[in-house]
Amino acid sequence: MTTTNPLNIQEHSHGGPLVPVQTRSERPASFNHADFPAVTGREAEWRYTPVRELAELIDGPLDGGHTELNDPAVDGVSISWIGRDDERLGSVATPEDKAAANAFTNFGEALLIEVSGEEAKTAVIDRLGFGDTPRAAHVFIDVKPHAQALLILRHTGPAKLTENVEMRIGDGAKVTIVSLQEWDDEALHVSSHTATIGRDAFCKHIVVSLGGKIVRLNPTVHLNAQGADGEMYGLYFSDAGQHLEQQVYVDHAAPHTRSRVNYKGALQGEGARSVWIGDVLIRQTAEGTDSYEENRNLVLSDGTRADSVPNLEIQTGDIEGAGHASATGRFDDEQLFYLMARGISEPIARRLVVHGFLNEIVQQIDEESIREKLEHKLEEELHRSTSALLGARADQNEGTAA
Repeated sequence: MTTTNPLNIQEHSHGGPLVPVQTRSERPASFNHADFPAVTGREAEWRYTPVRELAELIDGPLDGGHTELNDPAVDGVSISWIGRDDERLGSVATPEDKAAANAFTNFGEALLIEVSGEEAKTAVIDRLGFGDTPRAAHVFIDVKPHAQALLILRHTGPAKLTENVEMRIGDGAKVTIVSLQEWDDEALHVSSHTATIGRDAFCKHIVVSLGGKIVRLNPTVHLNAQGADGEMYGLYFSDAGQHLEQQVYVDHAAPHTRSRVNYKGALQGEGARSVWIGDVLIRQTAEGTDSYEENRNLVLSDGTRADSVPNLEIQTGDIEGAGHASATGRFDDEQLFYLMARGISEPIARRLVVHGFLNEIVQQIDEESIREKLEHKLEEELHRSTSALLGARADQNEGTAA
């Protein structure tokens, strides 16, 4: 990328005006924050995002010091800090937007998580103590060939954070990586997750966003080796005034690769907002690809907005299959009536319907104790949100009666 033409805009093949980037695969990238033009909110990658509220993470000075975390002390999972000169950093991903480039420019040391050993293992890594200072961070997850693990990155407390997370999945490995956002209500979190999956390796990436004021977590998977298999799941519950965003990108570059994408979310409360953009690229070299992506949104009240944009780019006709689906629907009053007719109160009936809708994603976590904790956290979120909704409705009815 050059500063004279940072968007890499090319002249149209038939002459005439310059043509902007048309597809996700053409998006320019740079480690240098100065290479990116000013963010206005009209750019394809920013048009759904409240950029004014993220200005200090996109362009402002950032504290690059590392913060508090716990070491779960699990055999086969090593946690350490490495300097910017480590050759692994930047080997998986180059920042594709200005916030990611700002994070890469300003982080001091990177958190390194190394996974080895063919026995199954679970590690929960709590990341906390970010505070209210705008911060930059970098995480590198290095999964060795044939290693197996379930890794959970859990985020809590206050935060103003922009970061990059690189994941290198070795040949034959089998790993599940979960990013759990349980931030405080006013937290801001912008994160780019990028994985390369090795030959005959399997990676399941799961995003669970429940807390925070604005959370924009964009995962990318590159299937660069034959037999690579990637599954990407997401669960989000957007409450009043909350913005939860995911821009997913799957890049099939090698023969006989497979991907599945399934994101599900619920929205309730005035100003609740969710954004899901799903891009899948099947390159000419990706014969025998098997790919499918979908996004489902459940709208629980008025005053919400769910944007869902699936995109599929196919450059070869020799594939096993490819498809995508998107749907946004309102709460089913018939289901609510059915439950209430059997003596279940409205708050509990609402929580049962939403829990049943989202539980498909929870079940993707292959650890019962973790699923139970997540289900409990989801129940708390549903209870809080439903109580607020019914309370507002009661106040409205009292005002009407008066």
